[in-house]
Amino acid sequence: MITHVVFFKLKDRSPEAVKATAQVLTNMEGKIPVLKYIEVGLDVLHLERSYDIALITKFESLEDLQAYDGHPIHLGVKEHMKQVLDGTSVCVDFQS
Repeated sequence: MITHVVFFKLKDRSPEAVKATAQVLTNMEGKIPVLKYIEVGLDVLHLERSYDIALITKFESLEDLQAYDGHPIHLGVKEHMKQVLDGTSVCVDFQS
């Protein structure tokens, strides 16, 4: 398995904006065949150094992760994220 973890910091850090973007991420569930697991977590500490949203996804292989990256639904999510992110996201991908 490949685990893909991404952290997002939003321009608008209000609870409503964070929940709306979390829902955009959650909406991928069940719509991308290679996406085997998805979890979306919202930060509870709200520190200056905190990121607002964590996305954890799992794939059977690196090829599946690459297929996810180019999937039309994920491309739509990436477009949304470009609009709401405060800078860039950070991620780590590892074998699990």
